[in-house]
Amino acid sequence: MTNYSQGHEAEKVAAEYLKNQSYKVLELNWKRPRAEIDIIAQRKHGPMTFFEVKYRETESQGRGLDYITPKKLKQMSFAAELYVAESHYTGEYCLGAIELTGVGFDVMNCIESIS
Repeated sequence: MTNYSQGHEAEKVAAEYLKNQSYKVLELNWKRPRAEIDIIAQRKHGPMTFFEVKYRETESQGRGLDYITPKKLKQMSFAAELYVAESHYTGEYCLGAIELTGVGFDVMNCIESIS
């Protein structure tokens, strides 16, 4: 399995995890030039959350959440603001992250509000 296909599989597993946590998945792999959001989801009466999915088969090169750097947060924020503007969404929103690991794509962490 290529890194690309592993990433997509991790995103599918993460989306299913969110559904099981009472989220409605609004978008999967939303893309625009210079902007990408892995998962856009929302709980009823909750803020829209823009999730970054980080998968590592092993922790030999660090955990997935270690790769959410200030630069990555800036990219995530830009993409979220673009989505909000395009969709004319007027409610609250936040950034989130889901970390998966292992050959079984096990969810290790789900952070629903990062900054």
